[in-house]
Amino acid sequence: MILGAPTLKLRGDYLAIVTLGFGEIIRIFLNNLSQPVNLTNGPQGITLIDPFRIGAFNFAKRETIFGLDFTGPVKYYYFMVLLVIVIIVINLRLQNSRIGRAWEAIREDEIAARAMGINTRNMKLLAFAMGASFGGISGGIFSATQGFISPESFVLVESIMVLSMVVLGGMGNVYGVVLGAILLSFVPEILRYTVEPVQKALFGRMLIEPEVIRMLLFGLALVLMMLYRPAGLLPSALRKRELEAKRQ
Repeated sequence: MILGAPTLKLRGDYLAIVTLGFGEIIRIFLNNLSQPVNLTNGPQGITLIDPFRIGAFNFAKRETIFGLDFTGPVKYYYFMVLLVIVIIVINLRLQNSRIGRAWEAIREDEIAARAMGINTRNMKLLAFAMGASFGGISGGIFSATQGFISPESFVLVESIMVLSMVVLGGMGNVYGVVLGAILLSFVPEILRYTVEPVQKALFGRMLIEPEVIRMLLFGLALVLMMLYRPAGLLPSALRKRELEAKRQ
């Protein structure tokens, strides 16, 4: 909400630039907050973070549940799956609620939404706050799972990757965003482990690093998406109709 208040008048690309820039400012600020008073441990990161617990149930310890052996990472995995399902349900309910319809109206035409009696200021601040709350939940579980966090985990590329997931999957559609997240999470890893053996089999040595090929393919995919599927792979029905109307 602190970020949202001074940026309410910005829209589209300008709003994205400001929010990404603010995220980078916060990272640099926390990275240097080890002097003169050490609050964040600076570039060394925060260590010895407690694991996630629900009562006496510790997610970091190996336990036997109903005769099945669960390690810490496995328990965290199923917990995250459950958490993702809960967040998706919340977003779907929001999308079909009065708040969701107000957000859609603001996105389409803020002046018309204000004329219809929607408090655009509060609605936009609510969107900022709810987005930050979901990010805070993810960050809390991430730190508990790792037991350690450092500034390298929150660089600008991570924010751009999240934005790319939304653009690739389809803005305005929860299922599209999930699809974009799956594609940008798993496909690059598959390429990373297949490019190296293919190059060695064909040329006998590595010509191009897998990371370089991965990023080139990633950039090419985004360019093609902007040209041929500007609304994303699974756009919302409203945005799909808008694009079809513009083409006609």
